[in-house]
Amino acid sequence: MSAVFLITPPFTQLNTPYPATAYLKGFLNTKGVSSFQADLGIEVTVALFSKQGLEKLFAHINQLEIPHSENISRIIALQDDYIATIDDVIAFLQGKNPTLSHRVCKRDFLPEASRFAQLEDLDWAFGSMGNQDKAKHLATLYLEDLSDLIMECVDEHFGFSRYAEKLGRSANSFDELYTALQQEYTYIDHILIDLLSKHMEREQPQLVAISVPFPGNLYTSLRCGQWVKKHYPQVKVAMGGGFANTELRSLSDPRVFEFYDFVSLDDGEAPLEQLIAHINGTPTADLKRTFTLVDDKVTYINNASCKDYKQSQVGTPDYSDFLLDQYISAIEVVNPMHRMWSDGRWNKLTMAHGCYWGKCTFCDISLDYIRLYEPIAAAMLCDRMEEIIAQTGQNGFHFVDEAAPPALMRALALEIIKRKLTVSWWTNIRFEKSFTRDLCQLLKESGLIAVSGGLEVASDRLLALIQKGITVAQVAQVNKHFTEAGVMVHAYLMYGFPTQTAQETIDSLEMVRQMFQAGILQSAFWHQFTMTAHSPVGLEPEKFSVKKESDAIGSFANNDIIHIDETGAEHETFSFGLKKSLLNFMHGICLTDPLQKWFEFKVPKTKVAPDYIVKALEDNELATAKPTAKIVWLGKTPSVEIMTKSKKGATWEIALLTFQRKKDKHTISVDPDKGQWLAGMLEQLSVRNSKTYTLKEVMDHYTAAGLEDFELFWDNKPINTLYKYGLLQL
Repeated sequence: MSAVFLITPPFTQLNTPYPATAYLKGFLNTKGVSSFQADLGIEVTVALFSKQGLEKLFAHINQLEIPHSENISRIIALQDDYIATIDDVIAFLQGKNPTLSHRVCKRDFLPEASRFAQLEDLDWAFGSMGNQDKAKHLATLYLEDLSDLIMECVDEHFGFSRYAEKLGRSANSFDELYTALQQEYTYIDHILIDLLSKHMEREQPQLVAISVPFPGNLYTSLRCGQWVKKHYPQVKVAMGGGFANTELRSLSDPRVFEFYDFVSLDDGEAPLEQLIAHINGTPTADLKRTFTLVDDKVTYINNASCKDYKQSQVGTPDYSDFLLDQYISAIEVVNPMHRMWSDGRWNKLTMAHGCYWGKCTFCDISLDYIRLYEPIAAAMLCDRMEEIIAQTGQNGFHFVDEAAPPALMRALALEIIKRKLTVSWWTNIRFEKSFTRDLCQLLKESGLIAVSGGLEVASDRLLALIQKGITVAQVAQVNKHFTEAGVMVHAYLMYGFPTQTAQETIDSLEMVRQMFQAGILQSAFWHQFTMTAHSPVGLEPEKFSVKKESDAIGSFANNDIIHIDETGAEHETFSFGLKKSLLNFMHGICLTDPLQKWFEFKVPKTKVAPDYIVKALEDNELATAKPTAKIVWLGKTPSVEIMTKSKKGATWEIALLTFQRKKDKHTISVDPDKGQWLAGMLEQLSVRNSKTYTLKEVMDHYTAAGLEDFELFWDNKPINTLYKYGLLQL
């Protein structure tokens, strides 16, 4: 039995748990409150995609007298093959059956329907993919074929990472959702409720807390709440999460409370603690940031005397209870960076609460979960990472910050290296100039494998309007630093920002094309701009030359705002061409084709110079390090050999310093006294030591040794090449 049952409803990701309930469970541990958590998304998935699950599914479909498309008729005809192979495929995607890859890659083991048609275009990719990856991709297509079967025959709302998203997106009125919830259970609903009922019977909680991060989790969360309130009327049901935080801040429809007793906003720790206290007898007035019904009216209660917890007080996320061995790694797109969202088990953590930049005009920066910035100390982050590794057995981390702060990334990297932790990690960043060549090298040494960041509209005019604080040329330089360090880069791209013209859209695409061509961008994704209620554009649309279509506030979700952009282009028409071009660029093809190729209507010729990005990269001179720059040595102590050289009767001595790395070695030659000093200094600069030296302190040390011309020595080519071996100016 548990006091609190924490639920993530279907569906988020198949490869890793969404972290919200793990954070709350970790917090409840610090308060001595017993809790149990379940990711019903993965549980529904493995129940459905099993031998028994498919036998039931096909038996159900065979009873339906409905016409089928040619593709679905083929799948039904091959149903015995799907039933015979499904358990093996799921085990393979869970990492339990790796030798199956040989059979899958032969292309005579899995039944194939329409999703496999795209393989003709991707045959080139399999030359660079290993057997395991190729088999993962083929197995993913096999599951997507089954997904098509489910959507056409039994549940139009089905989707692997979202369910009934259309019902949850921009639902200003609760009417459509409410009507859907009065209908008979869908096929997926039956599986969901069967799993939920077993958990409830075992746990017998006082409170069911449902986290709804996305519109695609909303419908199933309501189904869960509906069932609990009917069958366990004494149990309270609360809803929170990202969807509530952005969409439900003006909630007024009392019908919502037929499904939940409470809806809480923003950071969940303090509201959850108050809810538990309320259930145990404290007055309603003590609730924190919570909607509930008072005298049949939706009432927002926020006890101002109840303070939120600091990040240092919330505990380590607790991933226990999750079925960690059942998550499924899929490869939908063979691009090595793009696949990271669906492939691999990542422990999710945050480095900081909120966003350290907090100025982007399209972002909900007026909301506390973004506005209130609070970093976590690097040592505490590393402590939490070590705890989670011990608990999950997984050493991959995805830091899900709005934008990870460069200074904290640096501190975290140094701490990871000092502790000799073996981790792989990736995160979201701003492409800002703080990411120097040396910092990117340090981050890579600590285990950073990839970054994603907002390039948004690749236009300097619009980046200024967005208040992104970056330029396209600056993004190119940062991307170069990451790429040369061996870190993959993904860019979030935007089209349709207020006043954006057709010319700017095409020029933005050209900038992106040139970045792919230059090899400094590995992956990207286009999003169409959406005006949201809590962003600067939504709060003051006139400043951005757009109008709200209506000022009416709905009784349910209020975040996405339909807007009129009288000066901009017809943005929707560009959607298909932008996405099609990007898919090709990510696969390294069609990079020299004219941009008109991607559009079925006439588009302007780009005004961007064909060598704009190449020139921007050439302009990237190494900045002179400040005296306060930290100097760190990550490598091993070099061996020093004094040699005598002679030429035309003259002899002199030089010092050869040899630096050994795992895969190679590097030798530099300097004056003997300077060579001896450098070898000794590197010992002191080692990351393993507690003291960190500044460039000024290194120079003072050099001068104290009686040596001259520090700048000439330090900025010369021999020393400058050592950054590859671990000499970094940060």
